[in-house]
Amino acid sequence: MSLIERARAAVGPVWEQHYATRKDNQAKVLQAFHAARVGSHCFHDSTGYGYHDAGRDALETVYARAMGAEAALVRPQVVSGTHAITLALGLLAPGDEVISLSGPPYDTLQQVIGTTGTSKRSLLQRGIRYREIALNDRGAVDLDAVGSVVSKQTRMVLLQRSRGYSWRPSLDIAALQQVIALVKSINPDCICFVDNCYGEFVESLEPTDVGADIMAGSLIKNPGGTLAVSGGYIVGRRDLVEEVAEGLTAPGLGGRVGPTFGLSRSLLQGFFMAPHVVGEALAGAVLAAQVFTDLGYEVSPLPAAKRTDIIQAVKFNNKDALLAFCAGIQRASAVDAHYAPIPDAMPGYADEVVMAGGTFIQGSSIELSADAPMRPPYIGYLQGGFSREHVEVALQGIVEDIQE
Repeated sequence: MSLIERARAAVGPVWEQHYATRKDNQAKVLQAFHAARVGSHCFHDSTGYGYHDAGRDALETVYARAMGAEAALVRPQVVSGTHAITLALGLLAPGDEVISLSGPPYDTLQQVIGTTGTSKRSLLQRGIRYREIALNDRGAVDLDAVGSVVSKQTRMVLLQRSRGYSWRPSLDIAALQQVIALVKSINPDCICFVDNCYGEFVESLEPTDVGADIMAGSLIKNPGGTLAVSGGYIVGRRDLVEEVAEGLTAPGLGGRVGPTFGLSRSLLQGFFMAPHVVGEALAGAVLAAQVFTDLGYEVSPLPAAKRTDIIQAVKFNNKDALLAFCAGIQRASAVDAHYAPIPDAMPGYADEVVMAGGTFIQGSSIELSADAPMRPPYIGYLQGGFSREHVEVALQGIVEDIQE
């Protein structure tokens, strides 16, 4: 029996444990489609101002229903998860205080905040006060520090669900619920905002189901189901979503305008497929964790660990080994497999970044891909995969390279 076959046998029970979550999420999404009365009339395109776009309205109703929220803004004009998060941070005004409760946020957001970079549009440059609380030695939110730092003057707290480019564990729904409850007990008016990128449909509940006022993410990650060609979403309290919509378009217009260019069908279908696709990506991540553990590498999370996002981190402790791993993922791609991933400067990142993955949608991280900042200890971050079979084929090639 090969190493891959042994790993597949070992993770079989873990795959089976994830099935109930997949089914729950599929049922929830189906119910949201029924509640929104999605019909073939929703698939017509709109242009120009996009007035009376039935597909757009149905799409946003589906997102809000499935994610336990009052309202949603789901638009192809939102170019990335960072853009969606930045739009939500637009709720802040000069003099407001925002606190990151999960340590430093993802690299691209640090320039948005102003802790790096020189943009005059950063929060700090616009007079918004920013603080952050480091995670504790277990990689969890420091509740004691939250209790002492959050105050009646805190306008917003920010929680990043996924690990980002760090070795810390991701924040699961139970942990988010506990933190949000604590913040609300101190300041009921404080906006609890969750960066939900990579987390959608990994658990049976979303942050807005357990008290988050607003959350944001990217359509070319989990909720796009590999079919979204672009876009981002913001869901949450109706008043907050409407205010964010005015930041995307204009005051007085908000979410009532915005064409969908004939994308409604693929965005709706992708969201319907998302619970299954996310489940397949999770199965691939679990298998990768087992394979690299068997090869002697340190991984996070461990194969049988509880998961709350689709990311699998592998610590290589060696630049060449990391690049070889990314090259193996690239060779297993359906698109651009003949290219080699090379580290390069990327907008919004302090370090050079290597990105591997020949995806049908540029940058789609629900398709099989891997990336890493080029800094010690040289951690590779694997995510996505249409199917567990695709991930297995990619891992087989990487194992063969390592064994040779």
